[in-house]
Amino acid sequence: MTDKPARGFLATRLRNYFLTGLIICAPLAITVYITWSFILWADSWVKPYLPFDYNPDNFLPYPVPGFGLLTALMLITLVGFFAANLIGRSIVNFGESLLSRTPLVRTIYKGLKQIFQTVLQDQSNSFKKAGLIEYPSPGLWSLVFVATDAKGELAVKFRDRGLDMVAVFLPPTPVPTAGFLIFVPREKIVLLDMSAEDAAKMLISGGLVVPEQLPASLQSELSEQPRTRRFLNRP
Repeated sequence: MTDKPARGFLATRLRNYFLTGLIICAPLAITVYITWSFILWADSWVKPYLPFDYNPDNFLPYPVPGFGLLTALMLITLVGFFAANLIGRSIVNFGESLLSRTPLVRTIYKGLKQIFQTVLQDQSNSFKKAGLIEYPSPGLWSLVFVATDAKGELAVKFRDRGLDMVAVFLPPTPVPTAGFLIFVPREKIVLLDMSAEDAAKMLISGGLVVPEQLPASLQSELSEQPRTRRFLNRP
């Protein structure tokens, strides 16, 4: 009779140990796999174009992982360095003028350049703020990323109607790489204090992973709530 509770207790402990180990090992293994796959992918793109004398794989008995990625980072930095001076800027402008005269290519290049400029500029706040909007119907709230204010023709059309609209990106769960572009009135967006990274974790996990640390303003607000309730509940 005493063996069954002991066996049940042992099975429970073993299951807890397994789940704890899985929580530790699974994210680590997936992170290592994704990082290693990205390094090999970058090497497969860069190494074939390296001169024979500068490719260490041709002289060492084993390949050097990450050398292609490091070379690509150095080349991109050098291009940015040369493009910052007058001569380099002139060369870049000349190349862009050639691309702008090429059908189809100019459309792709201009679109991609605008996207990278908007996302990577230091002064840009695009996709750095998360918020809530009532979607798909009133009373139902969806997590979105604030993209930018309405610009160009859209801004003019909205302004004629007396609207101050903001473009937001509504990603699906659990893969937030695709979604919907929605223009929402500025006053309809509830901005969140959590970072965009925390919001992305929340989306990918289906709401299971929430930020561990609350902003100081929210912590003080939550700490005051019990006192207010006790004060209101006094006879």
